[in-house]
Amino acid sequence: MEAVVIDGKEIAQKVRRSVAGKVQALKERGINPCLAVILVGEDPASISYVTGKRKALAEAGMLDKSVSLPESVTEDELLKQIADLNADSSVHGILVQLPLPGHISEQKVINAISPEKDVDGFNPVNLGRLMTGEKSFVPCTPGGICVMLREAGVRIDGANVVIVGRSNIVGKPLDLLLSRREFNATVTLCHTGTRNLSDYTKNADIVIAATGHPHTVTRDMVRPGACVIDVGVNRVPDSAKKSGFRLTGDTDFDDLRSVAGFITPVPGGVGPMTIAMLMQNTLEAAENAAVA
Repeated sequence: MEAVVIDGKEIAQKVRRSVAGKVQALKERGINPCLAVILVGEDPASISYVTGKRKALAEAGMLDKSVSLPESVTEDELLKQIADLNADSSVHGILVQLPLPGHISEQKVINAISPEKDVDGFNPVNLGRLMTGEKSFVPCTPGGICVMLREAGVRIDGANVVIVGRSNIVGKPLDLLLSRREFNATVTLCHTGTRNLSDYTKNADIVIAATGHPHTVTRDMVRPGACVIDVGVNRVPDSAKKSGFRLTGDTDFDDLRSVAGFITPVPGGVGPMTIAMLMQNTLEAAENAAVA
């Protein structure tokens, strides 16, 4: 029996329809939710991601104050741009597309975004609130994964969850999130220093792969019936494709389908949820500003 494939596109559309309805309600009160996405340089992958986010903004009926800056922009110029957007009351959310050019400190840029407008949830203030269980903006990918699990009917309460990857964007905040009482999972965070990784993944009810390396998690590493969430988006050479590459995740999807209970595809799994949760966070930022 093959695994249930969790349709991230369908779940994301459900979230986005809900957001659009609430945006319309805010507009009727004279509040126009607005997001500013800052793109530095012309990296093709970053341009593609920003294009997707701007399309989602338009579909949700939100205002778009996105900014494109040359790769040569200085760190001080970028920080000035963020300061201006922080001070602009018509802007509710600010997102700086990563990665940034090497001459700019990503952490300094993230720290510069007002916590009230940090819809990516990467500012240390929001991450600290996440750790203590206070209300905060949850990083979009971890938040989207939790929504996916619930919508798919995967049991989280009491589940043994193994996260492979300790990034500040996915692994660490997801560990904090799933450990909360509202999800109540027992979480193990594995990484490059973990010995005998399969000893952990084989005992997991839910395996979440977020390593950035193709096929890190394979069939022999997962117990029958487990849920496998694939966060990775990797470009691998493929001469059969017009682009010269194809997208693959951090797991071996084709091989795992026959052993897992639930699994997410790449593309069409976690990716659409990340953008949907960005829209949700921007909506919340506008709602928060309306009552401030």
